Amino acid sequence: MINILELIQNRRSYRGRYEAAPVPREDLRRIMEAGLAAPSGCNQQTTSLIAVDDPALLEKLKAAIDPPVAQTAPAAIFVLTQEICAYRDKRFNVQDYSAAIENMLLAANALGYESCWYEGHITDDDRIDRKLAEMLDVPEAYKLVCFLPVGKAAQKLGQGPAKKPFEQRAWWNGFGNTTDKIERKKSQ
Repeated sequence: MINILELIQNRRSYRGRYEAAPVPREDLRRIMEAGLAAPSGCNQQTTSLIAVDDPALLEKLKAAIDPPVAQTAPAAIFVLTQEICAYRDKRFNVQDYSAAIENMLLAANALGYESCWYEGHITDDDRIDRKLAEMLDVPEAYKLVCFLPVGKAAQKLGQGPAKKPFEQRAWWNGFGNTTDKIERKKSQ
């Protein structure tokens, strides 16, 4: 069993070439089930998924993405969202699909696959998401927000990006506190 904390620390966005070997549907299902197991604001379950493993359809979809990405991926998962009001005009669909995507990235990695979260690339002003949604017969009530290629890496993964030190981004008992002491300004 893979240690989840090690998996989180070592997962990387993969933008290299993929092996041609197909991804078994059972593995795609396990990845999607992990995504759908993510928390959902007020349990609205606003995230839906479409896995594509048909080579001809996948080639058409990838051809619509310009500039091209993940051209050699043998499978992909497309993430859909619905903007559903949870309460008092509050919507949590962005948080919902973000949690689902992270779960799927971790699940894919745990199963030996690589992927990358392509969102801005397809939802930018050129609206590639709409072209993809049309090809996948996505109803208007849903918005396609992410393309996750899935496959085995054909290239060795490089070193991940440098992360800022823990102390620059995480503190104890208040903003900027790097010690275990509670450092508070005295109000007079």
